[in-house]
Amino acid sequence: MPHALTGARIFDGSRFLDGHAAILEAGRIAALVPERDLPADLGRERVEGLLAPGFVDVQVNGGGGVLFNDTRTPDGIRAIAAAHRRFGTTGLLPTFITDTRARMEEAVEAMREALRTGIPGVLGIHCEGPFINPERKGVHDPAHMRPIEEEDLRILTSLGTGRTLVTLAPEQVPMSAIRHLAAAGILVCAGHTKAGAGVIGKAFRNGLTGFTHLFNAMPPMAGREPGPVGAALEARDAFCGLIVDGHHVDDVSIRVAIRAKGADRIMLVSDAMPSVCTDLTTFALMGRTVTRANGRLTTAEGTLAGCDLDMASAVRNTAALGIPLGDALRMASLTPAAYLGLDRDLGRIAPGYRASLVLLDEALRVQRTWIDGVAD
Repeated sequence: MPHALTGARIFDGSRFLDGHAAILEAGRIAALVPERDLPADLGRERVEGLLAPGFVDVQVNGGGGVLFNDTRTPDGIRAIAAAHRRFGTTGLLPTFITDTRARMEEAVEAMREALRTGIPGVLGIHCEGPFINPERKGVHDPAHMRPIEEEDLRILTSLGTGRTLVTLAPEQVPMSAIRHLAAAGILVCAGHTKAGAGVIGKAFRNGLTGFTHLFNAMPPMAGREPGPVGAALEARDAFCGLIVDGHHVDDVSIRVAIRAKGADRIMLVSDAMPSVCTDLTTFALMGRTVTRANGRLTTAEGTLAGCDLDMASAVRNTAALGIPLGDALRMASLTPAAYLGLDRDLGRIAPGYRASLVLLDEALRVQRTWIDGVAD
């Protein structure tokens, strides 16, 4: 039966509304109307705080004690999605990092089953590597980095439903591979790369559309060598993931990127590891011990190893930098939904959109979520 959520301030994806109600029916937003215009016989549920579109995270390595690489099963995917739902993420791409071909295929098969059974919030898969540059490896294992081959292309284009995002280094693969992936509907991002702006330009022309964790695992922009960062900031239509955790990117660089690209092209990402939604102080990553301390995840050598970050914290951190709250919320919802081609379903509170929502308090902490109209 249709019912109305009343009492909250609403951010509909572009503006803030007071005194309005969202009417939910059959898992979607049926209407967004002034509360005074609600039919007297319509069921109502009063909520308090800020009601916003649920967050969409395109880079989630793990959560709830689970690493996708280690638990390549629908149950593992379910656990990761459930952990991040507590922090407002109602749509996500579990992310499989550089590993063997056999394990990559298992991850895709597990995602296919997860999508078939309708695990709440799961939108598809992100394969980050293994076709990346060892000189910009970050915490990825160079032993598993390799040239892309026909069998890899087959696996990466085999999901069938949902979204597939692939992060690669354009200088490490032939342009024909990027073209093949893009023609198959795969979203291709540059990451863990030292490609020059010229190579990035060729990759754009062959189907590249985004950048994974801008600034990280890339050389810095210089006057005569703009590199991937300069290419990303210059390309108006390219989408860029950005980690805002106080450790990966300096505040000044974050503000510069947002001013250059706009809130419609910067996507907040968590790059989350298994520590999120747990009290873990250490965990294993590809045979290495990662230590959690003061919101920072590092290997014994001091290398950053993903993030101890959730999307609600990313929104809070972004707003704390002086970025307008509406922009921070947009970068966590509508913008990543647009990159995934789902912005007619997700990222807005508007008639016809999926009722995937998050309720925040004054401190922007999550009080409740809805996925397709079902509350947690």
